[in-house]
Amino acid sequence: MTFASLRALHAAIGRAIDTIEAAYTRSDPPLDFPALDVPYYSSEAHAADADRAEALRLEAGVFAAANEIVAACGQLSATVHKPFFGLVEIMNGPNIAALFHFVEQSHVPEILHEAGPGGASTKEIAARIMELRAVTPGATAVEVDPAKIGHILRVLATYHWVKEVTPDVFANNRLTSFIDSGKSLEQLKLAPQKKYDETDGVAAFVGQAGDEVFKLMAHFSQWLLDGGLATNARNGLPLSLAYNTQRKYYEWLEEPGNEWRLTRFGHAMNGTRYWEVKENVIHGFPWNELAQDSVVVDIGGGIGSVSVILSQAYPHLKFVVEDRAPVVAIAREAWGSKHAELFESGRVTFHAQDFFEEHQPFEVSGVGTVSQPAVFLARAVAHNWPDKDVITLLSILRRAAGPHTKLLLVDNLLPYACVDDKVDATSASSGAVRSLVPDGSPLLPNLGKASANGYILDISMLGLFDAKERTYREMDALTEAAGWKITDVKRAVGSLWAYTTAVPV
Repeated sequence: MTFASLRALHAAIGRAIDTIEAAYTRSDPPLDFPALDVPYYSSEAHAADADRAEALRLEAGVFAAANEIVAACGQLSATVHKPFFGLVEIMNGPNIAALFHFVEQSHVPEILHEAGPGGASTKEIAARIMELRAVTPGATAVEVDPAKIGHILRVLATYHWVKEVTPDVFANNRLTSFIDSGKSLEQLKLAPQKKYDETDGVAAFVGQAGDEVFKLMAHFSQWLLDGGLATNARNGLPLSLAYNTQRKYYEWLEEPGNEWRLTRFGHAMNGTRYWEVKENVIHGFPWNELAQDSVVVDIGGGIGSVSVILSQAYPHLKFVVEDRAPVVAIAREAWGSKHAELFESGRVTFHAQDFFEEHQPFEVSGVGTVSQPAVFLARAVAHNWPDKDVITLLSILRRAAGPHTKLLLVDNLLPYACVDDKVDATSASSGAVRSLVPDGSPLLPNLGKASANGYILDISMLGLFDAKERTYREMDALTEAAGWKITDVKRAVGSLWAYTTAVPV
């Protein structure tokens, strides 16, 4: 029945395109879907229709249809592609990551941004790279062979991440523009160390993932086979093999000499907002039901990216971003002049707190001393720690909670790659799901390729921290062990992220 499956996948793609087209043509005036060859720079103003077309991509029905297309195309490709060719791509995947890291570090998106739609030749790109490296502190001034630039960018063009306009002439497209920092070449020459300041953090994410994550994953298999497969690994972490350190990742980032890495990490975490639609975090919890001046503690909140979004949407709330002292020390500066009114008004403040130590009362402007906040918000925190540490953390928060304190965990909740017949179909919670696709769909129950980013992140967490993204059942067991009871789960639009609310028991 393989042909029947192929035709069912083909039909699923057609139906999804129809859904997206209908949404765009219903718009007044009708819109076209954003073109792959046209850059969309987040740092620039655009025509109203371009902004509307981009925003419509995130509408729930459009997003879901796009995921169906990605899932079906991935499954079609897996079925018909020559297995060895697919294996070559997988086994040489690090090549692609290395090229992306090079492109970001050498500022190619910014070079092509200034070149415009006509693009730049490999000779021009090479010359600009040499100019920028010559004024970058600590960078080695080197000769750059234009032919090598051509071979590098041609691989990325093959994956649609840049456009080869004419032979050896390349231009940014919609995907390349996504990793453009928005900084001009002149700004990069004057202050290369500030490349990520006042940006959306995506370029920093590429820099961090292509550096630390890329290098430690080269040792991942060795680490697994030498003891990493144990429930609690006793052979250190892949980080120790990559960087000759016995420290944990966050401790290592805070070592002297790694200041630039710590700063980049903060910006990179700002970039991970794109894992979610902004409206998800705004509507993933009934923030509007909280009383005036209720205090929300953003546990492990880094430089406060999520608190900034929420404080803009809910100005009646006070947000306190807690993290380790070295992170808090750089948080305000990382924003530059952006959102100054939020920080100066006290609507968003920063507080040094190691969340593995007993939670201490703190002062909030206009409120006074706070010991029992309205909400503990922990976004992308649990996935950084093994189960035993998550139980310790949640137990500390439970002891600091008041009778009406809520706990909001924002992490991926991974579905199985098969139908889960053990799910309670009568449950009001959308935590555990039987399948992400309707009965009879030819697609994998977890949406396959469309959901792959969540499962890849799962393995990155294993390599970085001996931690993981979790299934609903795993998250439920952890909260129960720490004295919390899950009362609601709202799944994010278009991704595996979920907003899990728990109350003290």
